[in-house]
Amino acid sequence: MSLQFISDSTGETTGVFIPIEEWNELKGKFKGIEQAEIAVPGWHVDVLNKRLADYKNDPTHVMDFDAAMDEIEKGL
Repeated sequence: MSLQFISDSTGETTGVFIPIEEWNELKGKFKGIEQAEIAVPGWHVDVLNKRLADYKNDPTHVMDFDAAMDEIEKGL
């Protein structure tokens, strides 16, 4: 899929552009995708909020992405 990411003036990604041909293909595969509402379960929101609060309280207690992936791969 050839997605294009849209960024604001600070470089933060603010959106995604999907070419119309690929969007039409997705609509064919996933009926009702245009009307789909994505609801995040409340407990997911709670976990995320806790993790964000933990990070804000101690931003030094985080793991580098590559190190985290290495740890995950060790367990496979």
